[in-house]
Amino acid sequence: MKTKNNIPEFKNEVEEHEFWQQNDTADFIDWKQAKKVRFPNLKPSTKTISLRLPESILDELKILAHKNDVPYQSLIKIFLKERIDKELGNA
Repeated sequence: MKTKNNIPEFKNEVEEHEFWQQNDTADFIDWKQAKKVRFPNLKPSTKTISLRLPESILDELKILAHKNDVPYQSLIKIFLKERIDKELGNA
């Protein structure tokens, strides 16, 4: 990608972060020349939540997870994703 102005060398990430907080990338990068790329192996960021479930539901989830040989937390994520996709019409 072609640059308009020279991007300085940075000693560390903190210095680079401070620079980009003060400067606009449009002054340094010709975004018209940019190409879209994909990073398929990146894991999405996650956030820990607290979820209270009746013990009977949790027990059933654990049984299903054991049958499918996956951790029950992973099974919950799978179920949630499937239902979200269905509700949003993505399924």
